[in-house]
Amino acid sequence: MDIAQLKAAQKEGWKHFAPLETVTTPSAARLVHFAGISPGARVLDVGCGTGVVAITAARLRARVDAIDLTPQLLERARENARIAKVDIEFREADAEDLPFRDGEFDIVVSQFAHMFAPRPDIAIAQMLRVLRPGGTIAFSTWPPELLVGRTMQLASRYMPPPPPGIPSPMLWGDPQIVTQRLGSAVADIVFDRDSILVPALTPQHFRMVIERSAGPIIKMIETLAVSQPERLEAYRAEFDAIVSQYMRDNLICQGYLLTRARKV
Repeated sequence: MDIAQLKAAQKEGWKHFAPLETVTTPSAARLVHFAGISPGARVLDVGCGTGVVAITAARLRARVDAIDLTPQLLERARENARIAKVDIEFREADAEDLPFRDGEFDIVVSQFAHMFAPRPDIAIAQMLRVLRPGGTIAFSTWPPELLVGRTMQLASRYMPPPPPGIPSPMLWGDPQIVTQRLGSAVADIVFDRDSILVPALTPQHFRMVIERSAGPIIKMIETLAVSQPERLEAYRAEFDAIVSQYMRDNLICQGYLLTRARKV
């Protein structure tokens, strides 16, 4: 698999994400406030999905553009924006090739999205390029040591390997690596942590939702079900065991990392 094939697989896989939008709606508001979005600010949402961050920002009267790789998610985002009666420019575009001018935005945000761009150096360079000097970059990511990071690392053992040199997306959840990747282009880095509480009856109920909605997982499940059903059962058993550690009173705790910095 090369980079182009990987992106094509991502574009196809994430089209089923819409049912998870309610899970990420509260954390969208958390990111918007953490980023300091205010009326009149020019905001770019990178990897907007169904638009939960972009719409939250637009409701505060920010001027918002949003991009995503997957047309089906953009269609849902436009519908959500119409319901919310906010005006947002949604575009199909790649986080590694943003279709905007240098310094066009006051704030650039991404919720659990830019982290899946296969080349972190290119993605972050693009996000910083379109941000004006003194502007704010802010994003939410999954730490490798918590629930989502652990289950994604588990899944990676059952998936075909990525192209050579492509790092795990979960490294975006490590503050030391984030600091290295932002480098001297920014100042005043701030980290914070929060959690999403996901209602679920059992780990197995939660897993079924993920298997039907989470881009990287869907193809893996389809492939294993046909070619290696015994490995699929092993994966599912390990997944359920991890999730059970984060479940209490029908709520599953998905901890995440927030990062904010100022472009110098």
